[in-house]
Amino acid sequence: MSLLVRNRGAILLLMLNNFIIFTGIGLIIPIMPSYMNLLHINGSVLGLLVAAFSITQLVFSPIAGRLSDSIGRKKVILAGLLLFAVSEWLFGASSTLPFLFLARMLGGVSAALVMPAVMAYTADVTSEEERGKGMGFINAAITTGFIIGPGIGGYLAEYGIRVPFYAAAVGGLLAMAVTAFFLREVPKAAQTSEGSDTKMAPAGLLRQLAGAYRAPYFISLIVVFVASFGLANFETVFGLFVDHKFGFTPKDIAFIITFGSVCGAVVQITIFGWILNRFGEKRVITLSIFVSILFIIFTLLVHTFWLMVAVTFVLFLAMDILRPAIGTQMSKFANEEQGYVAGLNSAFTSLGNIIGPIIAGALFDMNVNYPYILASIVLVFGFLLSFKSRETQYEMESRSVR
Repeated sequence: MSLLVRNRGAILLLMLNNFIIFTGIGLIIPIMPSYMNLLHINGSVLGLLVAAFSITQLVFSPIAGRLSDSIGRKKVILAGLLLFAVSEWLFGASSTLPFLFLARMLGGVSAALVMPAVMAYTADVTSEEERGKGMGFINAAITTGFIIGPGIGGYLAEYGIRVPFYAAAVGGLLAMAVTAFFLREVPKAAQTSEGSDTKMAPAGLLRQLAGAYRAPYFISLIVVFVASFGLANFETVFGLFVDHKFGFTPKDIAFIITFGSVCGAVVQITIFGWILNRFGEKRVITLSIFVSILFIIFTLLVHTFWLMVAVTFVLFLAMDILRPAIGTQMSKFANEEQGYVAGLNSAFTSLGNIIGPIIAGALFDMNVNYPYILASIVLVFGFLLSFKSRETQYEMESRSVR
Protein backbone atom coordinates (compact mmCIF):
# COMPACT_ATOMS: atom_id res chain seq x y z
CA MET A 1 0.00 0.00 0.00
CA SER A 2 2.99 2.32 0.46
CA LEU A 3 3.34 2.54 -3.32
CA LEU A 4 -0.08 4.20 -3.54
CA VAL A 5 0.68 6.96 -1.05
CA ARG A 6 4.32 7.54 -1.93
CA ASN A 7 5.23 10.80 -3.73
CA ARG A 8 2.17 12.54 -2.29
CA GLY A 9 -0.06 9.76 -3.56
CA ALA A 10 1.01 10.14 -7.21
CA ILE A 11 -0.05 6.62 -8.25
CA LEU A 12 -3.35 6.99 -6.42
CA LEU A 13 -3.99 10.31 -8.17
CA LEU A 14 -3.18 8.82 -11.57
CA MET A 15 -5.52 5.94 -10.78
CA LEU A 16 -8.30 8.38 -9.91
CA ASN A 17 -7.47 10.36 -13.03
CA ASN A 18 -7.72 7.32 -15.30
CA PHE A 19 -10.77 6.02 -13.44
CA ILE A 20 -12.73 9.20 -14.14
CA ILE A 21 -11.74 9.49 -17.80
CA PHE A 22 -12.30 5.81 -18.60
CA THR A 23 -15.60 5.84 -16.78
CA GLY A 24 -16.45 8.58 -19.25
CA ILE A 25 -15.34 6.39 -22.14
CA GLY A 26 -17.21 3.41 -20.72
CA LEU A 27 -20.43 5.42 -20.54
CA ILE A 28 -20.86 5.38 -24.31
CA ILE A 29 -19.99 1.73 -25.07
CA PRO A 30 -23.40 0.05 -24.62
CA ILE A 31 -25.30 2.72 -26.53
CA MET A 32 -22.99 2.91 -29.56
CA PRO A 33 -25.02 0.39 -31.66
CA SER A 34 -28.21 2.38 -31.04
CA TYR A 35 -26.35 5.64 -31.73
CA MET A 36 -24.96 4.28 -34.98
CA ASN A 37 -28.45 3.16 -36.02
CA LEU A 38 -29.82 6.63 -35.16
CA LEU A 39 -27.27 8.27 -37.46
CA HIS A 40 -27.58 5.50 -40.10
CA ILE A 41 -23.91 4.53 -39.83
CA ASN A 42 -22.86 1.06 -41.03
CA GLY A 43 -19.93 -1.08 -39.98
CA SER A 44 -17.54 0.40 -42.55
CA VAL A 45 -18.12 3.97 -41.35
CA LEU A 46 -17.80 2.85 -37.71
CA GLY A 47 -14.45 1.27 -38.57
CA LEU A 48 -13.30 4.51 -40.18
CA LEU A 49 -14.41 6.52 -37.11
CA VAL A 50 -12.36 4.25 -34.85
CA ALA A 51 -9.43 4.50 -37.27
CA ALA A 52 -9.64 8.31 -37.32
CA PHE A 53 -9.10 8.27 -33.55
CA SER A 54 -6.11 5.99 -33.92
CA ILE A 55 -4.54 7.90 -36.83
CA THR A 56 -4.21 11.07 -34.81
CA GLN A 57 -3.11 9.04 -31.79
CA LEU A 58 -0.40 7.47 -33.98
CA VAL A 59 0.82 10.81 -35.34
CA PHE A 60 0.96 12.53 -31.96
CA SER A 61 2.05 9.68 -29.63
CA PRO A 62 5.83 9.86 -30.25
CA ILE A 63 5.66 13.67 -30.18
CA ALA A 64 3.68 13.58 -26.93
CA GLY A 65 6.12 11.09 -25.40
CA ARG A 66 9.06 13.36 -26.15
CA LEU A 67 7.04 16.36 -24.99
CA SER A 68 6.43 14.73 -21.61
CA ASP A 69 10.20 14.12 -21.31
CA SER A 70 10.98 17.77 -22.05
CA ILE A 71 8.22 19.91 -20.47
CA GLY A 72 6.93 17.49 -17.84
CA ARG A 73 4.32 14.77 -17.51
CA LYS A 74 1.70 16.85 -15.72
CA LYS A 75 1.34 19.56 -18.37
CA VAL A 76 0.91 16.97 -21.11
CA ILE A 77 -1.69 15.03 -19.09
CA LEU A 78 -3.69 18.22 -18.43
CA ALA A 79 -3.73 19.16 -22.11
CA GLY A 80 -4.88 15.67 -23.03
CA LEU A 81 -7.72 15.67 -20.52
CA LEU A 82 -9.01 19.01 -21.80
CA LEU A 83 -9.01 17.75 -25.39
CA PHE A 84 -10.82 14.59 -24.28
CA ALA A 85 -13.63 16.65 -22.76
CA VAL A 86 -13.95 18.74 -25.92
CA SER A 87 -13.98 15.70 -28.19
CA GLU A 88 -16.70 13.90 -26.21
CA TRP A 89 -18.91 16.99 -26.12
CA LEU A 90 -18.45 17.52 -29.86
CA PHE A 91 -19.27 13.89 -30.68
CA GLY A 92 -22.47 14.07 -28.64
CA ALA A 93 -23.52 17.37 -30.17
CA SER A 94 -22.81 16.38 -33.79
CA SER A 95 -25.23 14.92 -36.32
CA THR A 96 -23.05 15.06 -39.44
CA LEU A 97 -20.11 12.87 -40.37
CA PRO A 98 -17.48 15.64 -40.75
CA PHE A 99 -17.97 16.77 -37.14
CA LEU A 100 -18.08 13.18 -35.89
CA PHE A 101 -14.72 12.55 -37.55
CA LEU A 102 -13.32 15.81 -36.15
CA ALA A 103 -14.44 14.77 -32.66
CA ARG A 104 -12.79 11.36 -33.02
CA MET A 105 -9.55 12.93 -34.26
CA LEU A 106 -9.43 15.28 -31.28
CA GLY A 107 -10.04 12.26 -29.06
CA GLY A 108 -7.03 10.54 -30.64
CA VAL A 109 -4.81 13.51 -29.84
CA SER A 110 -6.04 13.45 -26.25
CA ALA A 111 -5.20 9.73 -25.91
CA ALA A 112 -1.76 10.36 -27.42
CA LEU A 113 -1.09 13.02 -24.80
CA VAL A 114 -2.49 11.24 -21.74
CA MET A 115 -1.49 7.58 -21.95
CA PRO A 116 2.29 7.80 -22.68
CA ALA A 117 2.65 10.53 -20.04
CA VAL A 118 0.75 8.47 -17.44
CA MET A 119 2.81 5.35 -18.16
CA ALA A 120 6.06 7.34 -18.10
CA TYR A 121 5.05 9.03 -14.81
CA THR A 122 4.37 5.62 -13.28
CA ALA A 123 7.75 4.35 -14.45
CA ASP A 124 9.44 7.45 -12.98
CA VAL A 125 8.12 6.84 -9.47
CA THR A 126 8.53 3.04 -9.29
CA SER A 127 11.50 0.70 -9.18
CA GLU A 128 11.86 -2.12 -11.72
CA GLU A 129 10.69 -4.66 -9.14
CA GLU A 130 7.49 -2.79 -8.31
CA ARG A 131 6.82 -1.39 -11.78
CA GLY A 132 4.55 -4.30 -12.70
CA LYS A 133 2.52 -3.59 -9.59
CA GLY A 134 2.37 0.11 -10.44
CA MET A 135 1.27 -0.56 -14.02
CA GLY A 136 -1.28 -3.01 -12.64
CA PHE A 137 -2.73 -0.28 -10.43
CA ILE A 138 -2.98 2.14 -13.36
CA ASN A 139 -4.65 -0.43 -15.61
CA ALA A 140 -6.94 -1.53 -12.78
CA ALA A 141 -8.25 2.04 -12.63
CA ILE A 142 -8.90 1.89 -16.37
CA THR A 143 -10.67 -1.45 -16.05
CA THR A 144 -12.73 -0.28 -13.09
CA GLY A 145 -13.81 2.75 -15.10
CA PHE A 146 -15.00 0.42 -17.83
CA ILE A 147 -16.82 -1.66 -15.21
CA ILE A 148 -18.79 1.25 -13.81
CA GLY A 149 -19.06 3.29 -17.01
CA PRO A 150 -21.30 1.03 -19.11
CA GLY A 151 -23.80 0.60 -16.30
CA ILE A 152 -24.00 4.36 -15.81
CA GLY A 153 -24.18 4.84 -19.58
CA GLY A 154 -27.11 2.46 -19.87
CA TYR A 155 -28.93 4.41 -17.15
CA LEU A 156 -28.11 7.85 -18.62
CA ALA A 157 -29.28 6.74 -22.08
CA GLU A 158 -32.80 6.61 -20.66
CA TYR A 159 -32.65 10.42 -20.55
CA GLY A 160 -31.41 10.72 -24.13
CA ILE A 161 -29.07 8.88 -26.47
CA ARG A 162 -26.58 11.79 -26.43
CA VAL A 163 -26.50 12.29 -22.67
CA PRO A 164 -23.68 9.73 -22.05
CA PHE A 165 -21.36 11.70 -24.36
CA TYR A 166 -21.98 14.91 -22.42
CA ALA A 167 -21.41 13.01 -19.17
CA ALA A 168 -18.08 11.77 -20.56
CA ALA A 169 -17.07 15.38 -21.27
CA VAL A 170 -17.86 16.31 -17.66
CA GLY A 171 -15.78 13.33 -16.52
CA GLY A 172 -12.81 14.61 -18.51
CA LEU A 173 -13.07 18.04 -16.91
CA LEU A 174 -13.28 16.49 -13.44
CA ALA A 175 -10.16 14.43 -14.16
CA MET A 176 -8.38 17.56 -15.33
CA ALA A 177 -9.32 19.46 -12.16
CA VAL A 178 -8.14 16.63 -9.89
CA THR A 179 -4.82 16.44 -11.75
CA ALA A 180 -4.26 20.20 -11.79
CA PHE A 181 -4.81 20.63 -8.06
CA PHE A 182 -3.26 17.50 -6.57
CA LEU A 183 -0.71 15.85 -8.89
CA ARG A 184 2.87 17.02 -8.40
CA GLU A 185 5.19 17.22 -11.39
CA VAL A 186 8.01 14.65 -11.45
CA PRO A 187 11.38 16.34 -10.81
CA LYS A 188 13.57 16.31 -13.91
CA ALA A 189 16.24 14.25 -12.17
CA ALA A 190 13.71 11.52 -11.41
CA GLN A 191 13.10 11.03 -15.14
CA THR A 192 16.63 9.76 -15.74
CA SER A 193 18.01 6.37 -14.73
CA GLU A 194 21.51 6.58 -13.29
CA GLY A 195 24.22 4.97 -15.34
CA SER A 196 22.16 4.79 -18.48
CA ASP A 197 23.98 5.37 -21.75
CA THR A 198 20.91 5.37 -23.93
CA LYS A 199 21.23 7.81 -26.80
CA MET A 200 18.64 10.38 -27.62
CA ALA A 201 16.16 8.88 -30.05
CA PRO A 202 15.41 10.61 -33.34
CA ALA A 203 12.62 13.15 -33.40
CA GLY A 204 9.69 12.90 -35.80
CA LEU A 205 7.18 10.10 -36.23
CA LEU A 206 8.58 8.55 -39.42
CA ARG A 207 12.19 8.65 -38.20
CA GLN A 208 11.19 7.16 -34.86
CA LEU A 209 9.21 4.34 -36.48
CA ALA A 210 11.94 3.69 -39.06
CA GLY A 211 14.63 3.66 -36.38
CA ALA A 212 12.72 1.38 -34.02
CA TYR A 213 14.03 -1.79 -35.72
CA ARG A 214 17.45 -1.17 -34.14
CA ALA A 215 16.03 -1.11 -30.62
CA PRO A 216 16.30 -4.17 -28.34
CA TYR A 217 12.53 -4.09 -27.94
CA PHE A 218 11.68 -4.09 -31.68
CA ILE A 219 10.09 -7.57 -31.63
CA SER A 220 8.03 -6.45 -28.64
CA LEU A 221 6.80 -3.48 -30.69
CA ILE A 222 5.76 -5.84 -33.50
CA VAL A 223 3.88 -7.94 -30.94
CA VAL A 224 2.19 -4.74 -29.76
CA PHE A 225 1.12 -3.98 -33.35
CA VAL A 226 -0.15 -7.48 -34.14
CA ALA A 227 -1.98 -7.85 -30.82
CA SER A 228 -3.59 -4.42 -31.24
CA PHE A 229 -4.64 -5.27 -34.80
CA GLY A 230 -6.28 -8.52 -33.72
CA LEU A 231 -7.95 -7.13 -30.61
CA ALA A 232 -9.20 -4.07 -32.49
CA ASN A 233 -10.99 -6.40 -34.90
CA PHE A 234 -12.82 -7.88 -31.92
CA GLU A 235 -13.53 -4.72 -29.95
CA THR A 236 -14.57 -2.42 -32.80
CA VAL A 237 -17.60 -4.43 -33.84
CA PHE A 238 -18.43 -6.22 -30.56
CA GLY A 239 -21.49 -4.09 -29.81
CA LEU A 240 -22.74 -4.37 -33.39
CA PHE A 241 -21.92 -8.10 -33.44
CA VAL A 242 -24.12 -9.00 -30.45
CA ASP A 243 -26.74 -6.47 -31.52
CA HIS A 244 -27.12 -7.95 -35.01
CA LYS A 245 -26.52 -11.61 -34.21
CA PHE A 246 -28.35 -11.95 -30.88
CA GLY A 247 -30.46 -8.79 -30.60
CA PHE A 248 -28.80 -7.75 -27.34
CA THR A 249 -30.00 -4.46 -25.84
CA PRO A 250 -27.73 -1.68 -24.52
CA LYS A 251 -28.34 -3.04 -21.00
CA ASP A 252 -27.31 -6.55 -22.12
CA ILE A 253 -24.11 -5.20 -23.66
CA ALA A 254 -23.43 -3.16 -20.52
CA PHE A 255 -23.82 -6.27 -18.35
CA ILE A 256 -21.46 -8.35 -20.51
CA ILE A 257 -18.75 -5.70 -20.48
CA THR A 258 -19.15 -5.05 -16.76
CA PHE A 259 -19.08 -8.72 -15.81
CA GLY A 260 -16.11 -9.41 -18.08
CA SER A 261 -14.09 -6.54 -16.62
CA VAL A 262 -14.57 -7.23 -12.89
CA CYS A 263 -12.10 -10.10 -12.68
CA GLY A 264 -9.52 -8.17 -14.69
CA ALA A 265 -9.65 -5.29 -12.23
CA VAL A 266 -9.33 -7.62 -9.25
CA VAL A 267 -6.32 -9.38 -10.79
CA GLN A 268 -4.61 -6.08 -11.67
CA ILE A 269 -5.06 -4.68 -8.17
CA THR A 270 -4.14 -7.82 -6.23
CA ILE A 271 -1.77 -10.24 -7.97
CA PHE A 272 -0.75 -8.71 -11.31
CA GLY A 273 2.62 -7.53 -9.99
CA TRP A 274 3.26 -10.96 -8.45
CA ILE A 275 2.35 -12.69 -11.73
CA LEU A 276 4.90 -10.64 -13.67
CA ASN A 277 7.62 -11.07 -11.05
CA ARG A 278 6.97 -14.81 -10.85
CA PHE A 279 6.63 -15.70 -14.53
CA GLY A 280 8.09 -12.71 -16.39
CA GLU A 281 6.49 -10.43 -18.94
CA LYS A 282 7.39 -12.64 -21.91
CA ARG A 283 5.54 -15.71 -20.63
CA VAL A 284 2.54 -13.73 -19.46
CA ILE A 285 2.23 -11.99 -22.85
CA THR A 286 2.49 -15.27 -24.76
CA LEU A 287 -0.15 -17.02 -22.65
CA SER A 288 -2.52 -14.03 -22.74
CA ILE A 289 -2.40 -13.93 -26.55
CA PHE A 290 -3.06 -17.69 -26.73
CA VAL A 291 -6.10 -17.41 -24.46
CA SER A 292 -7.38 -14.46 -26.52
CA ILE A 293 -7.16 -16.52 -29.71
CA LEU A 294 -8.99 -19.45 -28.16
CA PHE A 295 -11.87 -17.45 -26.74
CA ILE A 296 -12.37 -15.26 -29.81
CA ILE A 297 -12.98 -18.53 -31.66
CA PHE A 298 -15.41 -19.58 -28.90
CA THR A 299 -17.29 -16.29 -29.45
CA LEU A 300 -18.23 -17.56 -32.91
CA LEU A 301 -19.53 -20.85 -31.54
CA VAL A 302 -21.78 -19.84 -28.63
CA HIS A 303 -25.50 -19.24 -29.12
CA THR A 304 -26.88 -18.14 -25.75
CA PHE A 305 -26.58 -15.02 -23.61
CA TRP A 306 -24.93 -16.71 -20.63
CA LEU A 307 -22.41 -18.59 -22.75
CA MET A 308 -21.49 -15.27 -24.36
CA VAL A 309 -21.06 -13.79 -20.88
CA ALA A 310 -18.76 -16.67 -19.87
CA VAL A 311 -16.64 -16.48 -23.04
CA THR A 312 -16.21 -12.71 -22.97
CA PHE A 313 -15.42 -12.90 -19.24
CA VAL A 314 -12.29 -14.96 -19.94
CA LEU A 315 -11.44 -13.01 -23.10
CA PHE A 316 -11.60 -9.63 -21.36
CA LEU A 317 -9.50 -11.02 -18.51
CA ALA A 318 -6.78 -12.08 -20.98
CA MET A 319 -6.86 -8.62 -22.59
CA ASP A 320 -6.71 -6.90 -19.20
CA ILE A 321 -3.55 -8.85 -18.37
CA LEU A 322 -1.96 -8.57 -21.83
CA ARG A 323 -2.01 -4.78 -22.15
CA PRO A 324 -0.28 -3.84 -18.86
CA ALA A 325 2.16 -6.74 -19.29
CA ILE A 326 3.32 -5.31 -22.63
CA GLY A 327 3.47 -1.80 -21.15
CA THR A 328 5.57 -3.04 -18.23
CA GLN A 329 7.94 -4.93 -20.52
CA MET A 330 8.45 -1.87 -22.69
CA SER A 331 9.09 0.41 -19.71
CA LYS A 332 11.88 -1.88 -18.49
CA PHE A 333 13.69 -1.46 -21.80
CA ALA A 334 13.32 2.33 -21.73
CA ASN A 335 16.02 3.45 -19.25
CA GLU A 336 16.09 7.26 -19.41
CA GLU A 337 13.56 7.57 -22.24
CA GLN A 338 10.35 6.45 -20.57
CA GLY A 339 8.24 9.03 -22.39
CA TYR A 340 9.76 8.20 -25.77
CA VAL A 341 9.33 4.42 -25.46
CA ALA A 342 5.82 4.82 -24.05
CA GLY A 343 5.10 6.99 -27.09
CA LEU A 344 6.43 4.31 -29.46
CA ASN A 345 4.31 1.72 -27.63
CA SER A 346 1.27 3.92 -28.15
CA ALA A 347 2.23 4.55 -31.80
CA PHE A 348 2.49 0.85 -32.68
CA THR A 349 -0.76 0.25 -30.80
CA SER A 350 -2.34 2.97 -32.92
CA LEU A 351 -1.05 1.35 -36.14
CA GLY A 352 -2.94 -1.80 -35.21
CA ASN A 353 -5.95 0.24 -34.15
CA ILE A 354 -5.99 2.03 -37.52
CA ILE A 355 -5.81 -0.96 -39.82
CA GLY A 356 -7.82 -3.36 -37.62
CA PRO A 357 -11.05 -1.34 -37.33
CA ILE A 358 -11.10 -0.35 -41.02
CA ILE A 359 -10.85 -3.99 -42.08
CA ALA A 360 -13.22 -5.14 -39.32
CA GLY A 361 -15.90 -2.66 -40.33
CA ALA A 362 -15.70 -3.67 -44.00
CA LEU A 363 -15.73 -7.38 -43.14
CA PHE A 364 -18.69 -6.90 -40.77
CA ASP A 365 -20.79 -5.50 -43.62
CA MET A 366 -19.97 -8.66 -45.58
CA ASN A 367 -20.57 -11.14 -42.75
CA VAL A 368 -20.82 -10.54 -38.99
CA ASN A 369 -18.43 -13.43 -38.27
CA TYR A 370 -15.60 -12.39 -40.60
CA PRO A 371 -13.93 -9.82 -38.27
CA TYR A 372 -13.50 -12.43 -35.54
CA ILE A 373 -12.11 -15.02 -37.94
CA LEU A 374 -9.50 -12.50 -39.06
CA ALA A 375 -8.76 -11.47 -35.46
CA SER A 376 -7.96 -15.09 -34.59
CA ILE A 377 -5.64 -15.50 -37.58
CA VAL A 378 -3.76 -12.27 -36.87
CA LEU A 379 -3.32 -13.07 -33.18
CA VAL A 380 -1.76 -16.41 -34.13
CA PHE A 381 1.09 -14.41 -35.70
CA GLY A 382 1.36 -12.36 -32.51
CA PHE A 383 1.52 -15.56 -30.49
CA LEU A 384 4.37 -16.93 -32.62
CA LEU A 385 6.27 -13.62 -32.53
CA SER A 386 5.98 -13.38 -28.76
CA PHE A 387 8.36 -16.34 -28.45
CA LYS A 388 11.06 -14.29 -30.20
CA SER A 389 10.79 -11.20 -27.99
CA ARG A 390 13.70 -10.53 -25.64
CA GLU A 391 13.52 -10.89 -21.90
CA THR A 392 14.20 -7.76 -19.87
CA GLN A 393 17.34 -7.59 -17.74
CA TYR A 394 15.19 -7.90 -14.62
CA GLU A 395 13.53 -11.06 -15.98
CA MET A 396 16.92 -12.66 -16.70
CA GLU A 397 18.27 -11.75 -13.28
CA SER A 398 15.13 -13.06 -11.53
CA ARG A 399 15.32 -16.34 -13.47
CA SER A 400 19.00 -16.81 -12.61
CA VAL A 401 18.23 -16.30 -8.92
CA ARG A 402 15.51 -18.97 -9.03
